[in-house]
Amino acid sequence: MAAHTTEQFNTFMSQLKETNATLDFYCDFPKISQNVADIAISLNMLNYLLGQKDLRAAVEALWNRDKRVFDVMDILIATRKKDSKMFFDESGQFRTIHSLFNSVDGVMEFLTGTGLDKVFMKPEIKDLVDYVFGVETGLDTNARKNRSGSFTESLVAKIFTKAGVHFQSQVSSENFPAISRVLGADQKVFDFAIQKGGKTYLIEVNFYSGGGSKLNEVARSYTDIAPKINAVPGFEFVWITDGIGWESARNKLEEAFAAIPRIYNLTTINDFIQSI
Repeated sequence: MAAHTTEQFNTFMSQLKETNATLDFYCDFPKISQNVADIAISLNMLNYLLGQKDLRAAVEALWNRDKRVFDVMDILIATRKKDSKMFFDESGQFRTIHSLFNSVDGVMEFLTGTGLDKVFMKPEIKDLVDYVFGVETGLDTNARKNRSGSFTESLVAKIFTKAGVHFQSQVSSENFPAISRVLGADQKVFDFAIQKGGKTYLIEVNFYSGGGSKLNEVARSYTDIAPKINAVPGFEFVWITDGIGWESARNKLEEAFAAIPRIYNLTTINDFIQSI
């Protein structure tokens, strides 16, 4: 017998939200500020290059003073040393951008090749620390996708806390020998565990604003493990998921919806809280 009806599934789908973002989702300013602070001394020294008519002479003077300041120049074109970005040079060789910072000639090739030499002459560019703060803010937008999952976990944790529900976060299945045995090689770290009324609820939380093959994999995985966990006396598997990305994996989610009794979204999460 299916865990839910088609009508219940259609209602669930109609409740899916476009975003789980709060205002602090869009930019992680503490991280941005720290990234800038880590290289601020070098950036302040590179400020010497701004407005210089003889840029090569200025680069040579700074190189002779402390050539290490050029190590941070990747960030001026929104790349990082750890990313090892590559480019083709004029001779057709494939090189890392950071390899240019090993000589004055290399630094000049970087500045002229990227067009930064002209940018440095613009009167609007007065401080590279401020400039890099803007670059870091732009780069941080690329991290939003990675923040989405943690933001959903944080949101659910706040909902549990407000409701007075005691929970544990990031709980390994290995903490429960009976669960560990039934999962076998598929050991998991659950986002939350709640022990209430003689039962332990093992909870997974996620949010998908966009589609992709991962959604099918997640739905398939939870459809497989939920019956195993629910067959162990005293344990129940709970899945809290949301996001309009599920529209692209509707069929697979419907299969999971039919197999998993405790599946909720951010609209129905209070039904779970009330039930326990």
